[in-house]
Order: sequence, then C-alpha cells, then structure tokens
Amino acid sequence: MADQSHPKARTPGAASGESPGASPADGVCEQAPSAGGLSRRRLLSTAGATGLVLGAAGAATGYAARPAEAAPLSSVGAGQVMFHGKHQPGITQGLQARGHLIAFDLAAGAGRREAAALLRRWSQTARRLMAGEAAAHDDTDVARDAGPSSLTLTFGFGHSFFSRTGLEKQRPVSLDPLPDFSSDQLDRTRSDGDLWVQIGADDALVAFHALRAVQKDAGAAARVRWQMNGFNRTPGATAHPMTARNLMGQRDGTRNPKPSEADFDQRIFVPASGSADPAWMANGSYAVVRRIRMLLDDWEKLSVTAQENVIGRRKADGAPLSGGTEATAMDLEKTDAEGSLVVPVNAHARITRPDQNGGAAMLRRPFSYHDGIDSDGVPDAGLLFVCWQADPLRGFVPVQRKLDRGDALSQYIRHEASGLFAVPGGAAEGEYVGQRLLEG
Repeated sequence: MADQSHPKARTPGAASGESPGASPADGVCEQAPSAGGLSRRRLLSTAGATGLVLGAAGAATGYAARPAEAAPLSSVGAGQVMFHGKHQPGITQGLQARGHLIAFDLAAGAGRREAAALLRRWSQTARRLMAGEAAAHDDTDVARDAGPSSLTLTFGFGHSFFSRTGLEKQRPVSLDPLPDFSSDQLDRTRSDGDLWVQIGADDALVAFHALRAVQKDAGAAARVRWQMNGFNRTPGATAHPMTARNLMGQRDGTRNPKPSEADFDQRIFVPASGSADPAWMANGSYAVVRRIRMLLDDWEKLSVTAQENVIGRRKADGAPLSGGTEATAMDLEKTDAEGSLVVPVNAHARITRPDQNGGAAMLRRPFSYHDGIDSDGVPDAGLLFVCWQADPLRGFVPVQRKLDRGDALSQYIRHEASGLFAVPGGAAEGEYVGQRLLEG
C-alpha cells in the first residue's frame, strides 16, 4: 500500500465529475416532459410494451414507465479504451469501478502451440469486447445493453509459464520469484500461475461479461488457478476528480508517478532497446499482485488521530501531517512543540516515499475487495494490490523490504497471496499479445 496516486481516468465526462448528459432513447419524444410527468409518446410506448394502459395517475406512480430523467447511455458507458497500442491497456488508465484478477495454469500436455492459440483467442476477444462488440463465438449477452464502459483486458506470463512451454531461455531475469517477507502469510494455491489476466471496467456486468469470455476461451488449454474480484469508486461519483479511498477510509495513492513526468516511461516500462530484458518484453512492464487483508475490526477501534499517525497523512484530505494540501511535499524533519517528529518515524507514508528508497517507484493500480465474513466473524476484506514497474527488483522489492522492517501499518494488514507477472508490450494491428515471444 505504497503512498502513490493513480493517473486521472480517461472516461469521457466522468473525469470532470459532471453528471452524464441525457440523450433521446428509441420511442421517446424529444420534447421535454413536464416536471414529474412523462411525455405522451413515452407513456404510449411504455403501455404498448407492457400490454397495460394506465391512467395518468398510474403512470405517475411509476408502475409502467421508468423515470423521464433517466439517461439511456451515460458517459461512463460510452468510454472506450483501444486494445492495440504501444503498451497493453489497463496499466496507465485510471482506476476502474470493477475488476477481476484471474490466473490460469496450462493444462497437462499443453505447450507452446496451445498457449499461442489461446493468446490469439484472448486477444481477439479483448479487441472485440473493448470496442463494445459481442464475442466472436457463443456470446453470453450479459453486456448486450451496455457500452464499452472503459473495459480493459491485460495479459501476462508467470515464472512457471516458460518451463511449461520450453521457453526458459526467453524468461526475463526480472521475473525471478519474489523473496520471502516477514509479513507474508501466503496461500500458495492463490498465488502465482502460468498466465495472468487483469479485467477492469466501469460497469460490473461489462467486467463479468469479459471474465466469462476469457474463461470460455481457455477451453481445454488452461484451467483457472485462482480468481479475485475487486471494486473501486465509480468515475463521476465525486464532485471532482480525487485520489481514491481504500477500505480503511484513507486516500490511497497520493504519490503515484504520473504519465506527465519526464521519467515515467523509464520507471514503468521496459525500454525498446538497451535493456537486459529479452526483446519480446520491449514496451512491457512487470505486475506485482498481492492480496492484502485489512484487519478492519482492529483498525476501526483506533481514533482518527491514531489512524493518521499510522499513515502519516490526514484522513479527511490526504495532506501530510506536516501541513499543507495532499500535493504538498512531506516535511520529514518537522517537529511539534515537544520536539517529536510530526510525521512518526514508522508512518507508512514516510517509509514508502521514493526519495527514502533510492528513487524506487511503482505505479499502483489496485482494487478493493470484500469476500464476506470469515468463520471467526471478521470481515474478509482489503486490497487487491497491483503495481507496475520496469524492474520489480528496483521497484516493489526494496520498498517492501523496508516496510517489513518497521511499518506502523503492518499490524493492521496481512499479505495472503502474491504473484509476479511479465506483461509484454501492446499488440500491433494484426498481432496478438505475446506473439513476439511465442512465435519469435
């Protein structure tokens, strides 16, 4: 849970925080109805569709017609992200309202040929669904009535994929397994995997539709190893764009690197040349995935002041305890009247600052999750932490090692699952994701 913010969402209209504009629907009169009423054309259209003819009083109570002010398609639904490009989608886009993370293992007997065919199917499906089209085969119609809703699908390879496909010589050194951390309590059945898919959208049904399509496309070539489902605030739900809050109520991600920064690509993406990584990883990135349980019952017993001391930032507005606004640089040396550091030495935001970690930076793009109540009666809820970097040994690992040695937040969280995946660059027109690896 590093102290870094996400780039602004690119969803048209929603990024500004304005209410989506309405547009006329089929069978709806363009003339505005009177306040609290319905146009005659809409009323007649609705009555015909339901087989009922209601009087004005019946219509006013909402028995047969939806409210006149309802928009047939909002700007949230209309948002579209391109599948083809220099980088895969789902990395630099803003946080999405709904997400699914899913790992697959290749089936027994499946190898490089089957993997190539699977990535070809997945890429075709991703391109179609992200454009708001139906899947090529056996579409479930779950998202028939929705727009693309800024859907993204992102594909990556785990460490074990390369031995399963005979491609060990093409496995990047940066994909070596993460070291063990003292805070880890990992469930190995919900960690790692041969293949990894990240799905995100601003509509839950659109995201689920993509999830089912990916699962069906896997066919006999791969089986699900684990799946995790998450959510964020819906774009446009706040009056203006702002850093998201996590389930602890904290603004989460204030100091994320931003695409506008000169060294952003250097920190997040593998360069096209001059890298120790194999050529097929050009313009790609590495995703660290961690399922982090938040011990909410314990956290919520703390006073707001105590919570702020754990994080190092004000809960209300995300500003550092040393003063200013959320964007103000934290003054690590500032003391109070008694001479104590205003930002405690073990505060999470202090420990995770890039300038306190040799410049280590990662682009955090998480989802919250809530999987109900455990058998011991506590919430199974927290963060599906996803971070992106050009080199995890210089990004995630040094920061996590430092957190391991004395983060005040550590007693309120538990790392329960983990994975590291090599995510190749985007597919060019006519290509599928991973083609340069699988056919190189």
